[in-house]
Amino acid sequence: SRFKNKLVSWLIAVRRQLKLSFESCCLAVNIMDRFLTTTSVAADCFQLLGVTSLLIATKQVEVYSPRITQLLLLCCNSFSREQLCNLECLILLRLNFRLAAPTHAFFLDYFTSRTTGYQTDGEPQKTWKWLACKVCELSLADYTFNKYTPSVIVLCAVKLAKDLLKTHSAQPTDNKAAQLLVQQCTEDLKLLLSLNQDAVQDFIAPLY
Repeated sequence: SRFKNKLVSWLIAVRRQLKLSFESCCLAVNIMDRFLTTTSVAADCFQLLGVTSLLIATKQVEVYSPRITQLLLLCCNSFSREQLCNLECLILLRLNFRLAAPTHAFFLDYFTSRTTGYQTDGEPQKTWKWLACKVCELSLADYTFNKYTPSVIVLCAVKLAKDLLKTHSAQPTDNKAAQLLVQQCTEDLKLLLSLNQDAVQDFIAPLY
């Protein structure tokens, strides 16, 4: 778990450096997680697993995927092209070529599309969506959130973003069990955000 969380943090940085979409990052983490449930990976091969999962994800999501040489360079050329290509084939076989998944990015787009009542210029929605996306990104690299589904994390991230920016909050659910789950996840996200305020300090005031 410790190695995986460090790897996800690194992938998030790689995603920014390569200017890839949030969906690519989310799908890469999902592919990596599903592969790890089927196959044991040595600690010194985790970085190779990360860039290979990212390559597969970008082939699904992006118009142009990064070059293999570019990805290997990010690993300081610790791995060969043959190793990456062999692992790519193994991942695809283990996942039976089933790559699509309901990711954080998918649910963020879904909840955003269902939101109405904002100014026509779209700036308020753009701001809270950016903050919600940032919260979701931070949660990807924290094992605390492995117990929540992407839909719950995104729902709580959207709610938290709207509350912090003082926009309209989402309507609460009538299901008490669901309410408790949302409350627990929201509190965990608040703590996560308070520990990473430097990442969003230009958008919100200090939480504490």
